[in-house]
Amino acid sequence: MINKIEQDHQRFRQIVRGKIRRDLKKFLSRGEIMGKEGGRYVSIPLHDIDIPNFRYGDNSTGVGMGEGEEGQGAGKPGGAGENAGGEQEGRHVTEVDVSLEELADILAEELQLPRIKPRGEHRITTVRDKYSGIRPIGPASLRHFKRSYKEALKRQVAMGDYDPDDPVIIPIKEDLRYRSWTQVKKPQSNAVIVYMMDVSGSMGAEQKELVRLQAFWIDTWLRRNYEGVESRYIVHDVRAAEVDRQTFFTLREDGGTRISSAYQCCRELLEASYDPSDWNVYLFHFSDGDNSSESDNRLCCTIIDEHLLGRCNLFGYVQVASAYGSGNFLSVLREAFPDGRRDEEGEKLILSKVNGRDDILESLRTLFKAGR
Repeated sequence: MINKIEQDHQRFRQIVRGKIRRDLKKFLSRGEIMGKEGGRYVSIPLHDIDIPNFRYGDNSTGVGMGEGEEGQGAGKPGGAGENAGGEQEGRHVTEVDVSLEELADILAEELQLPRIKPRGEHRITTVRDKYSGIRPIGPASLRHFKRSYKEALKRQVAMGDYDPDDPVIIPIKEDLRYRSWTQVKKPQSNAVIVYMMDVSGSMGAEQKELVRLQAFWIDTWLRRNYEGVESRYIVHDVRAAEVDRQTFFTLREDGGTRISSAYQCCRELLEASYDPSDWNVYLFHFSDGDNSSESDNRLCCTIIDEHLLGRCNLFGYVQVASAYGSGNFLSVLREAFPDGRRDEEGEKLILSKVNGRDDILESLRTLFKAGR
């Protein structure tokens, strides 16, 4: 019976997985991932999946046995005007909890993304307890009942006190056994994601929503590839500052834009906290492409070339369309880095443009297709 239930559950999960893959672009572009961000699961609303259930009714009367005259309508009369009932069949919506790991795998299959190869020496380790043996002393919470009773049984058989017709086993202190543990050090590939975003007046609510959606999927994919991930957030207009996640997605200023302030803040953050031999570093900058001056554009390129690309696995610049931004910075980077500062693994500087929500899927493919 259990195997049958497990088979049914697996078939249901396959149906859910297929529907998510079919509507993946819709989920990415319309934000139909509800709540539970920051946890291990998200709720996915799926249409047209009926969960089997029993429906009980009153069988005391049959057809045509109730009150009323022949030809009279059953139930309450319908409304009129705005209160009139609809004639279309409703759509069944089922919310299914899907783990972020499974969601990342679906994304990778759909976009044909290669698994990321971590860089660096990975000297960072995690320490955990591994229960590896049995010992005669220990705390009561680690008592091994089966081994304790086995020792008591062996003692009673050896002493001739065991009666198979009345098999009463009473452990004494010498029979008690406890689980023992050792500390295991496990190498861990850690990663840090630094998100940078322009919060000047030209970046409105629509642009911030595009950034929020794309950052969610970036975070989901990188956490699937690394055991330990830290996220840091930098906002900038003419000045830059590190903020928390909530502030990052809600703050809006009305000043100008100096992109180099964000890159300089990022440089200082990496130099202070993240040695590239120990950390896999991912940098993502979101902007509408508007910058204060040509001199600041040149300064940005210098900081990227001399201080950021050498410390990171990937630098992704994502330009979101805005009616108020010039959109010029993308062209500046293309001219300054025509080869994307390519190394033996491919381009390190990845450029992407998102004009609307439908472009998020292709932008993710562009950022991670190299498997960096």
